[in-house]
Amino acid sequence: MTNFWKNKKVLVTGGAGFIGSFVVEQLLEKEAKVSITTHSGNLINVLQIINKIEVIFADLTNSKSAINATKGFDIVLNLASRVAGIQFNINHPATMFKDNFQIAQNITDACLKNKVERLLLTSSACVYARNCTIPTPEEEGFLNDPESTNLGYGWAKRVEELIGRFYFQEYGMKIALPRPYNAYGPRDDFNPETSHVIPGLIKKVFDGDNPIIVWGSGKQTRSFLFVEDFARGLIKAVEKYSVADPINIGTDEEVTIGDLAKMIVEISGKETVIQFDKTKPDGQPRRNCDTRKAKEKIGFTASIKLGEGLKKTIEWYREKYKELQ
Repeated sequence: MTNFWKNKKVLVTGGAGFIGSFVVEQLLEKEAKVSITTHSGNLINVLQIINKIEVIFADLTNSKSAINATKGFDIVLNLASRVAGIQFNINHPATMFKDNFQIAQNITDACLKNKVERLLLTSSACVYARNCTIPTPEEEGFLNDPESTNLGYGWAKRVEELIGRFYFQEYGMKIALPRPYNAYGPRDDFNPETSHVIPGLIKKVFDGDNPIIVWGSGKQTRSFLFVEDFARGLIKAVEKYSVADPINIGTDEEVTIGDLAKMIVEISGKETVIQFDKTKPDGQPRRNCDTRKAKEKIGFTASIKLGEGLKKTIEWYREKYKELQ
């Protein structure tokens, strides 16, 4: 079998981030020549592979910086984005829209100018409306507004998809448009100001919060994708489906936030009481992924179940807990 990635010069923007670092590791295993961009300069997630990659410092909200960063590459995977927790998203829709839109536009323009062979623009399940069909098919990506707690970010990701579609149509660029679902796993963001629900709950449990307070009713559901599966799905998308057509990357495993909190407490071995703060928003009532297209087009199926993934994540956090304080 031909190795598509062998000796390809690949740039992963945001490659020092939580998800990006796993993408980089998998690309190295496939014998790609990998570079990453970082704006913050925080390389803690890639220290174990730092001698195998090139690091480019770049502000991708600046068009000239994006052009310079993408020169000389065969493939660019754009994972650079501004992400945050539910309250920041609610309070700063313009910031979330502007920063994410600018990065996508600059990277796509830069790849066109530099004649990059393939580009991956990472979209998100946050494009879907509050009352979308469950499981959600790709056809509903532009139905109504995105869920109100993700409005700015969701619209930025919709526009990112439009950029990909239009550049594919006008310039013939090979562009992949994966729509991943909620990621979790080792190296996630455990900062309570910006973290998502799984790392947020794990940190509360290990910090000794008792009771732990969970936002909303606990009845809202999510579909969580372990980071190794997430990275594998992105890589498959750019290799097998660079036709500017959105494709869900996720799992059909759906869990309520209440049950998720119970699983985390149980796996952690704690006796923590869970309380739900119903004055806080639930966010989208349900989220679950229609996986049929991913199976058909790129042969992707998630391999790590939620229970197994939570054990891996909690074991990693337990080891790192002291140095993360």
